[in-house]
Amino acid sequence: MKDFNLIIILGATASGKTKLAAHVAHAIKGEIISADSRQVFKKMDIGTGKDLDEYTIQNSKIPYHLIDILEPGERYHVDAFKNDFYRVFGDITARGRVPVLCGGTGMYIHSLLQSQEYTAVPVNESLREKLQLETKDELISRLKEYNDVEYVDLNSKKRLIRGIEVATFLAHNDITINTAPKINPIVFGLKNEVEVTRAKILKRLDDRLSSGMIDEVENLISGGVSKDMLVFYGLEYKFIVNYLNDLMDYDEFKLRLGIAICQYAKRQNTFFRKMEKDGVLINWLDASLPTNQITKQILAKISF
Repeated sequence: MKDFNLIIILGATASGKTKLAAHVAHAIKGEIISADSRQVFKKMDIGTGKDLDEYTIQNSKIPYHLIDILEPGERYHVDAFKNDFYRVFGDITARGRVPVLCGGTGMYIHSLLQSQEYTAVPVNESLREKLQLETKDELISRLKEYNDVEYVDLNSKKRLIRGIEVATFLAHNDITINTAPKINPIVFGLKNEVEVTRAKILKRLDDRLSSGMIDEVENLISGGVSKDMLVFYGLEYKFIVNYLNDLMDYDEFKLRLGIAICQYAKRQNTFFRKMEKDGVLINWLDASLPTNQITKQILAKISF
C-alpha cells in the first residue's frame, strides 16, 4: 500500500505544471484537481491560462475538477476551495483513483496541508478599511487585547489586520470546523532559472494576446461583468481594463503586464519557500527538462 493518497504538482506561472500533471495523471489513470484561484471562473480562459488542450494525452481526455465551476463576476476564497477540494478528493479516491492537485495558488495548496480553521471567518471590509489607517505598532497593541492570538505573524501588517479581524469575529461568533479527510500528500515542484521563467512568461504573453485575450475581456464586460470586478481578479484582467480605459497605450500595457507577471512568479516562488519553512517537503524538479523525462522522475519516486 502506498503511503500517499494525493500527488501535488506546484510551480510558478509558465513553469509547465499543467502539462506535467496531465502526463502524470494519464500514466497512473488519475484525475486532476485544479488549485488555481481564477480558473474556477467560466469564460475566463485565455487570461487565466487554462490551457485545456493540455488535458488530452494520446487522444485520451484526463478528467479535471474545479475548473469552470463559477460564473465570471463571482468571488472565490480559500475556505470555498477547501470545501470543494474535500468533496472532489473524496469522490476521486472513492472510485479508486489517485487525485493529482495542480496549481500555482500557494495559499490554496498550503491550506490543505496545515490546520487553518480560521479561513472560515468572513472578511469584514469596514473593519479592514479602519485598520489600514493604523500603524503596525498600533495594530500589535490592538491584537494583544485578545486571547489566543499567538498564531498571528507580527511582522506583516496584512496578517495583523487579518488576525484582528479573526479575533473580533470569534469574540462574538462560533465557527464550525468541518472534519477534513486524511490527506497524505507527496509534493513535487517545478523550478526554472529566473531568466528562463521570464522568457517563458513573455513568450506566453505574446501567444495569449495573439489568441484574443483582450477580446475575451471585452466580451466579459459586454456580458455584464463589471470593470471593478475584473480589476479585482488582477494581473491580465486589471491591466487590460486599464488599457481599455485609455490609461496606457498598447506598448506600455504589454511591457507593464509582462513585468507584473514576472513579479507574480517571484512571489509564488517566495510562497513555496515559506511552505518549506513551515515543514512541507517539496521534491524539486528541473522544469527545463522534457515533460516525458520529468514524468518518469515522478513515476519512479511514487513507484508506479
